[in-house]
Amino acid sequence: MEQTYMKEKPILGLVLSMSLPMILSMMVNALYNIVDSLFVAKISEQAMTALSLVYPVQNMVNAVSIGFGVGINAVIAIYLGAQDYKKVNAAATHGFILSIIQGILLTAISIGIMPSFLSVFTEDAGILPSGLQYSNIVFCFATVIALNLFYEKIFQAVGKMTVSMVGMMVGCVANIILDPIFIFGLGPVPRMEIEGAALATGIGQVLSLIVYLICYFKDPIPVKVSKKEFSWSWRLTGRLYSIGIPATLNLALPSAGGIQLWGRGTSEGAENLYHYPDAYGCHYGGGNRPVPGGS
Repeated sequence: MEQTYMKEKPILGLVLSMSLPMILSMMVNALYNIVDSLFVAKISEQAMTALSLVYPVQNMVNAVSIGFGVGINAVIAIYLGAQDYKKVNAAATHGFILSIIQGILLTAISIGIMPSFLSVFTEDAGILPSGLQYSNIVFCFATVIALNLFYEKIFQAVGKMTVSMVGMMVGCVANIILDPIFIFGLGPVPRMEIEGAALATGIGQVLSLIVYLICYFKDPIPVKVSKKEFSWSWRLTGRLYSIGIPATLNLALPSAGGIQLWGRGTSEGAENLYHYPDAYGCHYGGGNRPVPGGS
């Protein structure tokens, strides 16, 4: 794929073609949590509270994958501009391997800390089990999320913003469709309540990854994940993280604010969180706002 269009296309047209698909996809992506909250709130007040308590940790997990994805995107774009395709592929391969490792670690850590994390905010016999049911399923898809962000960012690095948009929207639409089916048990599907919300979210993320893989193999791009002539470089790894860590911290700060908010809300009872359904959405939107510009 020829990359000279970045230099030849009028600046306004280039900015619009790169930004508008991502603005649309980010708007749709925000529906993940809004739709989950809408349907879970119909189960019970306790289920909604449990969902609210899991959200800050869930956003932390997303922040790590998004932040590292920003690092992958930036490093690949630099090497593409220099037309150093060997380093482009090396950066992509390092990013792919590290994304898988991070996903596995995030799954283990998140599931491991959730019992203690939730018990800080509540000991309610209805909220605590619901929170664990949701988190144990949704965090099993952390590796899928990491790979989604990896492919999303390499497509963005070569200017294929529409692919990123379609991948994100497929997952979001699937989540919207599957939520009521899995939560309330429609047709042959059994009623799963809050576990159904987590499963619908995970399946949506898997479908997004499938879209990215189809596009990656069907329409080749100048960024390849390849073991050919590959050797591990700690210098390149450091370069990826030198950009990824600040981006992650920037995205994770709203989650820290969310945890503080939840702490205040639960000081008089965890059920108070039910009255703050929009708080997470504000943090989520604020945390993701820098992503289109940063990548």
